Amino acid sequence: MGDMSNSDFYAKNQRNEGNHAAGFGCSVMELRSLMELRGTEAVVKLQEDYGAVEGLCKRLKTSPTEGLAGVQTDLDKRRELFGKNLIPPKKPKTFLQLVWEALQDVTLIILEVAALISLGLSFYHPPGQTGGDACGAAAGGVEDEGEADAGWIEGAAILLSVVCVVLVTAFNDWSKEKQFRGLQSRIEQEQKFQVVRGSQVIQLPVSDIVVGDIAQIKYGDLLPADGVLIQGNDLKIDESSLTGESDHVKKSADKDPMLLSGTHVMEGSGRMVVTAVGVNSQTGIIFTLLGAGVEEEEKKEKKGKMQDGNMESNQIKVKKPDGAAAMEMQPLKSAEGGEADEKERKKVSAPKKEKSVLQGKLTKLAVQIGKAGLLMSAITVIILVLYFAINNFVLEKRPWMTECTPIYIQYFVKFFIIGVTVLVVAVPEGLPLAVTISLAYSVKKMMKDNNLVRHLDACETMGNATAICSDKTGTLTTNRMTAVQCYVGDVHYKEIPDPGVIPPKSLDILINAISINSAYTTKILPPDKEGGLPKQVGNKTECGLLGLVLDLKRDYQPIRNQIPEEKLYKVYTFNSVRKSMSTVIKLPEGSFRMYSKGASEIILKKCSHILNEVGEPRVFRPRDKDEMVKKVIEPMACDGLRTICVAYRDFASDPEPKWDDENNILTDLTAICIVGIEDPVRPEVPDAIQKCQRAGITVRMVTGDNINTARAIAIKCGIIHPGEDFLCIDGKEFNRRIRNEKGEVEQERIDKVWPKLRVLARSSPTDKHTLVKGIIDSTMADQRQVVAVTGDGTNDGPALKKADVGFAMGIAGTDVAKEASDIILTDDNFSSIVKAVMWGRNVYDSISKFLQFQLTVNVVAVIVAFTGACITQDSPLKAVQMLWVNLIMDTFASLALATEPPTEALLRRKPYGRNKPLISSTMTKNILGHAVYQLILIFTLLFAGEKIFDIDSGRNAPLHSPPSEHYTIIFNTFVMMQLFNEINARKIHGERNVFEGIFRNPIFCSIVFGTFAIQIVIVQFGGKPFSCQPLSLEKWLWCVFLGLGELVWGQVIATIPNSHLRFLRRAGQLTHKDELPEEDVNEENEEIDHAERELRRGQILWFRGLNRIQTQIEVVNTFKSGTSFQGAGALRRQSSTTSQNQDVTNVSSPSHVSLSNALSSPTSTTAAAAPSTTGHSSCECIP
Repeated sequence: MGDMSNSDFYAKNQRNEGNHAAGFGCSVMELRSLMELRGTEAVVKLQEDYGAVEGLCKRLKTSPTEGLAGVQTDLDKRRELFGKNLIPPKKPKTFLQLVWEALQDVTLIILEVAALISLGLSFYHPPGQTGGDACGAAAGGVEDEGEADAGWIEGAAILLSVVCVVLVTAFNDWSKEKQFRGLQSRIEQEQKFQVVRGSQVIQLPVSDIVVGDIAQIKYGDLLPADGVLIQGNDLKIDESSLTGESDHVKKSADKDPMLLSGTHVMEGSGRMVVTAVGVNSQTGIIFTLLGAGVEEEEKKEKKGKMQDGNMESNQIKVKKPDGAAAMEMQPLKSAEGGEADEKERKKVSAPKKEKSVLQGKLTKLAVQIGKAGLLMSAITVIILVLYFAINNFVLEKRPWMTECTPIYIQYFVKFFIIGVTVLVVAVPEGLPLAVTISLAYSVKKMMKDNNLVRHLDACETMGNATAICSDKTGTLTTNRMTAVQCYVGDVHYKEIPDPGVIPPKSLDILINAISINSAYTTKILPPDKEGGLPKQVGNKTECGLLGLVLDLKRDYQPIRNQIPEEKLYKVYTFNSVRKSMSTVIKLPEGSFRMYSKGASEIILKKCSHILNEVGEPRVFRPRDKDEMVKKVIEPMACDGLRTICVAYRDFASDPEPKWDDENNILTDLTAICIVGIEDPVRPEVPDAIQKCQRAGITVRMVTGDNINTARAIAIKCGIIHPGEDFLCIDGKEFNRRIRNEKGEVEQERIDKVWPKLRVLARSSPTDKHTLVKGIIDSTMADQRQVVAVTGDGTNDGPALKKADVGFAMGIAGTDVAKEASDIILTDDNFSSIVKAVMWGRNVYDSISKFLQFQLTVNVVAVIVAFTGACITQDSPLKAVQMLWVNLIMDTFASLALATEPPTEALLRRKPYGRNKPLISSTMTKNILGHAVYQLILIFTLLFAGEKIFDIDSGRNAPLHSPPSEHYTIIFNTFVMMQLFNEINARKIHGERNVFEGIFRNPIFCSIVFGTFAIQIVIVQFGGKPFSCQPLSLEKWLWCVFLGLGELVWGQVIATIPNSHLRFLRRAGQLTHKDELPEEDVNEENEEIDHAERELRRGQILWFRGLNRIQTQIEVVNTFKSGTSFQGAGALRRQSSTTSQNQDVTNVSSPSHVSLSNALSSPTSTTAAAAPSTTGHSSCECIP
C-alpha cells in the first residue's frame, strides 16, 4: 500500500502478520482486505471464508449479542495484535518553522534590510583618514568617537527589535497550537460511543474500542471504526467523506454489511462487530497515505519518485480527502451535492487565506507610513549631500582630490546613516507586535469566557460583526426537553396529569408506544450529583417523551426488556423527509402492531381515528383535524412548545402487509396522544440578545422547528418584539421569495428579504447556507455585512465555513461542525458570543490606542531628525537615543496599550464596519495636536535652550566634544512627553478622563514606571554610547514639568470640536474598491498583499496614462465625425465603470500582453485600473 511502512504503527502491525497463533482466527491483513470489499462481493466473501457474520464473530472470539467479556488482558492482547483506535496526529510545526513564518512580515523585512545596511556601514572604516583639513573636514562634523565606536549599536538594536517581534509572534503561534492540541485531545476524549460488553451497553471513549467489540450505532453517529453489520433497522450511511458520493448508501446484513470509519449514520440504527481500528481502518489507511498530513508529500516531492501504482489506485478510489483535519477527517457535506462538495473540500484543505479586516488595514497603513518615511529619509540624505557639496566645492572652491575620496565617502556614509535612522523611526515596527500581543492576550482571556479560538483573526473579525445567525436548540435554549402539556382522551391538560385521570387503555398503549418506538440507546439516568436534574442520554426529544412515562409513574425499562431490540419486526427510523419514526412488533397472537410518533401536523394528517375518553377508537374526520390544530396544536406552539403526536395501527397477520410500501403502511393511524415538549430558553439569553441589539448587531434565529414555536421562542428571547414589522417565515416561503421561475437564487430577491428577516423556521441546512451567503454577498448597505453563525450539526458545516466567523458548539456539536468553525463555544451558550464581540472590539480599540501613541512619537521624531539634520547638520536626537525612544516606546507601549481589559462600554456603540478608517478624525486631531506641542517645545529648547537654562549650547559643538547637557535636556524632555502622552493615548474617542480604569491594568502602570526608571539610568549613567550628560535635580524637574504639560494640552485638544477640522485626512482606510478585488481573488485562494499591490500600481498608472491618451483621441475623432459628444462620453464612462469591478487578477498577466490589448481595444484598457481608482474614475475619462 504505497510506502506506509514508514508509519511505525504499520510496522508493528506487520510483525503480527498472519499471527493466527495468537488464537484469533484471522490476521490484521485478512481483515483489512475484507474491509476493502463492498456490496455483494463482501457478502459472498463473508459467507465463503468466514461463514457469515456469526462465523466472523466466532473467529474474533466475541458474541453478537453479549459482546466481549471486557477482561483487561484480552483487551490488551487485542490492542497489541490489531492496533489501538487512534490515528497518530500530524506533527506540529516546530518552533523554528513558526519563527521562519513570522519573518515573512513586510514591515520586518524593511527593518532587517535597514539594520543590515546600518551594521555593515558601522564596520566600514574608509582607509587613510589623514589630511582631514585639506579635504574640508569642517563640513558638518563626522561622528565623534563615542558615536563611531557605538555605531554598531544602532544596527544591532534594530535587529534586536526584529528578533523580539519574531520570537513573540512565534511563541504566540506555538502556544496557540499547543492549546489547540490540548483541546483537540479533550474533544477526542469526550467523544464516546456505545458498545456492548458483558451483555451491558456502556459508553466508551472512542480510543478504547478494540477489534471484536460489538458497537451500537444510531442516527447522527460518526462511526469510530470499520465494522460488519450484524443487525440493522433501515440503516442509511453517508459515505461522502470517503467516496465523494453524496447519495446515502443503504446498509443491511444481507446486501451491504460493510461500515467504514469516518462515515455518518444518516438514518436508522443497528449493531456492528468492529473489524478494524486506528491506522488499519479505511480512514486510517487514507491518513497513512496522506502521511498524516503533508510532510510525506514534501518528502516524496524531494525524492521525486512515485511509489507503486497500488497507492495511486487507492487514492483515486477514495478521492483523497484533505489532511486539514488530521484528527477527524470529514470534509464538509454540502447540501447541494457534487460540485459544491468538491469546492467545499478545497476550501477545507486550504487554510483561511483572506486577510482579516484589521490586518488589511494595518498592512495598508504600514505601507503608507513606510512610503512617507522613505520620502523623508531620501530628502534628508539629499539635502545633507547637497549642503556638503555646495559648501565644500562651490563656496570653499576646494578641488576634488583623489586622496580625499575615502573621507568624502565617510561623510556620505554618515549622511546615509542619518537617513536610515529617520526611516527606522518612521516605520512603526511595534505594529505587528501590538497586533500579536493584543490578539494573543485576548485569546488567552477568551478561553476563560468559554470561547476557544481556532483562528486568531476570528477574534478581531467578531468585533466587526453586524449579524448573528443562531440555532435555537441548545444555543438559545437549554436542550433539556421536558413534556409539559398533553392532550389525551379528548382533554387538553395544561400540565402533566395524574395517571388516574387518563383512561387505562389509552395509558397502556401510550406507555408501550413511547417505550418501544424510540431508540433503545435513549435513556434517562439518575442525576450525577444529589439534587441535580436527571441525566438525559441520547435523542433529547425522545428523552422528553420517556420523561413523560416516568411522570405518569411508570417505567419504560421492563417493557424494553420484554421486547428487546432484535425482536422489533421492522423499524422506520426518523429522517428529515419522514419527520416521523415507526416501529412494528409482532403481537403474541401473530398479528402486527405499529407505533408511530412524529411532528404533530404530519402524523395527524395520517390519522383516521383517535382514542376517546374511555380509550376506544372513534372516527377522526378532516374537520376534527382542523379543530385539533386550532384548539390544541397552535396554542401549544404559541407557548413555544414542540408538539409530538403518538399514534398506532394494527395489521392482520394474514396476508402479511407489504412493509416496503411505506405510503400504504403509514396511513389510517389511530392517534393516542399529543404531547407538548418544552425546551426552556436559557436564563441569560434575553439579556445577551439585548446587548447585541444595543451594540448594533442583528440576531436572527434559524431553526428546524415549526413557525409558531420558533416565533414564541424568539419573542421570549427578545429577538422580535410584538408589534414590530419583522419577518418570521419558514423555509418553503423563504425559498419561494428568493428563487426565480427557474428555481435559481437571485441576489436581488434575497436583498428584499434579509434586512427584515428575524426568524427562519423549518429551514434546511441549504437554506441556512443560502441565507448566510446572501447576507455576505449583499451590496445594499454601504458596509459589507460581517456575519457570525452558530451551528452544531454536521449539516451546518457549509454555513459555518461560509460565515465570517463560525461558532461551533463544544458540547452538542458534531466533529464536522467543530472542524468547520473558527471559534468553539465550550459551554454552548449564546451569551459567550457576546463576550467574543466584546473582546473583538477591544482588540480593535487597543490597536487604535497604540497607533495614536506610536504615530505621535513617529511624527515628532522624524520631523526633529529631519529639520535638525538640515539646519545643524546633526540630529539633536542621536541614532541610539532615537532607537531607545523608538524600540522601547514601541515594544513597551504595545504591551501596555494592547492589554487593556474590555469594558461594557464597548457594547454601546455600533460596529466599525469594514471600511471605517483605522485612524479616525479624532485620532488624527490628537496625533497632530500633540505633535505640535512637542515640536514647539523641542525646537524652543534646541534654539534657545542654552539661554533658558544658562548652559553651553550643544549646537555646532566641535567634533570630539563630550555629550552636552543641552542635548541631554532635549532628549530627556522628549521622553518625558512620550511617557505622559502614553496616558493620553488610553482614550481614542475624545473622552476627558484619561485615568479612568488605569489601575485595572497593572501591566500599564508597571510599564510607565519601568520606562521612567530606565530613563533615569540612561541619562545619569548612559555616558557616551547614549550621548548623555548627567543632569541636576532642578533640570530633571523641568523636564518632568514639560512632560506633564502633555496631560493639560490633551484636555485643550479635547475641547476643539472635530467639525472645525474637516481637512484631517483619515488614514488606513480600506476603500470598497480595495476590498472588492480581494474578495474575488480569494475565491482562488490567492492572496494579493498590499505591498504587491503597491508594486502593481506602477503598471496601473501606465495603463491609465494610455487610457487617457486614447480617450482624447476618441474625443477628437468624435468631434471630427460630428456625432453627439455626450453619447461617446456616456459610453466611455460606462465601460470604465464596469471595468473597475473586474478582477485584479488581470493585472498580474505580463504587461506586454495587456499593452497590446490596450492599444487594440478601447474597453480592455480599463481592466487594469480597478485597484487604484477611488470611485470617481468614471469622470476621469473625459480630459
